[in-house]
Amino acid sequence: MDFNYTKEQKMIADSARDIAKKFGPEYWYEKEENQSYPIEFYEALAKAEILGLGIPEEYGGSGMGLTEMVIAMDELCASGGGVAPALIILIGTTFGAISILKHGNEEQKKKYLPLITSGKMRTALGLTEPDAGTNTLDISTFAEPDGDDYVINGNKIFITGVADAGVLILVTRTTSRQDSAKPSQGLSLFIVDLPNDAVKASSIPKHGINYIKTYDLGIDNLRVPKEALLGELGKGWYHILDTLNPERIICAVGAVGGGRLAVTTASKYANERVVFGKPIGTNQGVQFPLAEAYAKLECAKLALLKAAVLYDNNENSKLVGDISNIAKFAGVEAGIEATYHAMQAFGGSGYAKEYHVERWFREVQLMRLAPITQQMTLNYIGEHILGMPKSY
Repeated sequence: MDFNYTKEQKMIADSARDIAKKFGPEYWYEKEENQSYPIEFYEALAKAEILGLGIPEEYGGSGMGLTEMVIAMDELCASGGGVAPALIILIGTTFGAISILKHGNEEQKKKYLPLITSGKMRTALGLTEPDAGTNTLDISTFAEPDGDDYVINGNKIFITGVADAGVLILVTRTTSRQDSAKPSQGLSLFIVDLPNDAVKASSIPKHGINYIKTYDLGIDNLRVPKEALLGELGKGWYHILDTLNPERIICAVGAVGGGRLAVTTASKYANERVVFGKPIGTNQGVQFPLAEAYAKLECAKLALLKAAVLYDNNENSKLVGDISNIAKFAGVEAGIEATYHAMQAFGGSGYAKEYHVERWFREVQLMRLAPITQQMTLNYIGEHILGMPKSY
């Protein structure tokens, strides 16, 4: 095992750090307050070729992997962006790019991947439904064959970024759960070009992360050609795992990078803030929680890098799923603890928006709940790694 970055990986980290300095906490504060999409940031990522790190060169990418994307996102988050950069890249690029790269045919790859990696087209994933939630196998959005087309009807919820997207990866059933040999069979993925009048989006007011909006979707007689099928008919559950595992890893990166930013910012404040004649950082009640949080962030980072390397090395999907869930759990727990103790170090000032830490604390809370809850990652670890009975 080599824990040193390669020359290329160091260059990627340096480039990401430079971008983060140009789009620091004040930039994200303004975007959050105005609820406006960070298009300048996204265009800077495209110009620096960060969006295409994991895409082969023949489709406009850099021919590297998820590991390099993780390295870039960690620096973007830790050097000024908080959770934001990981979410922007995950939703705007990764959802579509990985799904199409892994399971698209050559025509689909050539059509969409260069647009996505260049930043000219953003993506979204239509997965979650009001009556299914985490239980993806219970989704009811249905794609019915009709001549040379499929006609799709259903509802989705908590679909982020769809109003800004040019393409939606839509998860449907093509065979009902009752008629499928196994519950995991009968799901299919479709590439849906946007905007489309048959897809109605309604914004959901949120606690935070308002620089990228989240929507309810109503899908009413959406007609797509059979060529829009992504991968094999009925194998959508197995296909989508190739996207959901990176999603868990990237959410962990956001939590770890955002937590690191919070701890380093609080440590600087603790050196400068003088109370009772000395910097508050001399007090172990301030120093120890920040030091412990930083140590846990570094441990979690090892787990998420391991998950990314395994993914890039095409290790078996079970092992990748195991480590991805562990990384998600560890990264989010570390990020929550880090932002909490950072707020404590700031005292009353930590509650003020001008110091940013309250925003970082709010943002990392999303990772407790999405893409799956912390409890569901523990269910996975207990059942699929430790071999205990199913607990839900």
